[in-house]
Amino acid sequence: FLEGDSNRLARSAGMAVANKPGGTSFNPLLIFGGVGLGKTHIAHAIGVEIKDKYPEKTVLYISAEKFTQQYIESVKKNTRNDFIHFYQLIDVLIIDDVQFFSGKSGTQDVFFHIFNHLHQNGKQVILTSDKAPVDMQDIEQRLLSRFKWGLSAELQTPDFETRVSIVKNKLYRDGVEMPDDIVEYVAKNIKSNVRELEGAIISLIAQSSFNKKEVTIDLAKQVVEKFVKNTKREVSIDYIQKVVSDYFQMDVSTLQSKTRKRHIVQARQLAMFFAKKFTKASLASIGSQIGKRDHATVLHACKTVDNLSSTDKQFRKYVEDLTKKLSL
Repeated sequence: FLEGDSNRLARSAGMAVANKPGGTSFNPLLIFGGVGLGKTHIAHAIGVEIKDKYPEKTVLYISAEKFTQQYIESVKKNTRNDFIHFYQLIDVLIIDDVQFFSGKSGTQDVFFHIFNHLHQNGKQVILTSDKAPVDMQDIEQRLLSRFKWGLSAELQTPDFETRVSIVKNKLYRDGVEMPDDIVEYVAKNIKSNVRELEGAIISLIAQSSFNKKEVTIDLAKQVVEKFVKNTKREVSIDYIQKVVSDYFQMDVSTLQSKTRKRHIVQARQLAMFFAKKFTKASLASIGSQIGKRDHATVLHACKTVDNLSSTDKQFRKYVEDLTKKLSL
């Protein structure tokens, strides 16, 4: 697992835990971060390292989803106590994607008891999640406070240097040589996560070996383009407001103002419509960012845009033009 600024804390804590499972203050160790940044990878690495150092310890890696399924089975078969007992005997418990427990009170309850038992007996618990404990929804307070006992370490998107070293490491492991300018081109253009970065490199290697082509910067451009196109940019609400304002030749401040002039109202409604379409933001947060309106206004805006695009030709053209601009 390569170290960089984006993952140094998580990696160092992982090393400390692997050296002394249950014997550090990092218990539980909660590693959180976005998709494809290496949460599962680092959790596995810690598990493997502990097994190497302490072969006599029982280490179990399980996804939260699987844990939940096992628990449901145990309830059906009336073996809930065996289920709890099994987990209480483990020395190092690694649970992946713990945000999956949200809203499942039975699973949370049983995990709470297992967790307490392991923690009191000096066993190590390692959790991964796609959110920080603060942002986890529908997880009981008593569990959340336990998640905060140890250390929460975030994995961030790797910076350019780290991306270059990941690419070089991948090529080295596959025994492939590639010119530095191409390595840097790929690393510079694929910023989203490590999984996509490695995917692009595998694509490049495959392209060149199947088509007996030299890996050139042009080939790299083609491969990278496919990857960057597939991962649609998460468009921000600010960006949407800017694009809509530019399209109608007005300032963003005009767009957000309280005025009821028809063309400005329409522009504002379009901005709300696209914010709902292209972002994961809630109606309330869209409204508050576009001129401090409430969620009902946003809902009304979306309906108006739908109605107008089916009846008004000119308006439909606005929608089509803006959709093109925003999906570039």
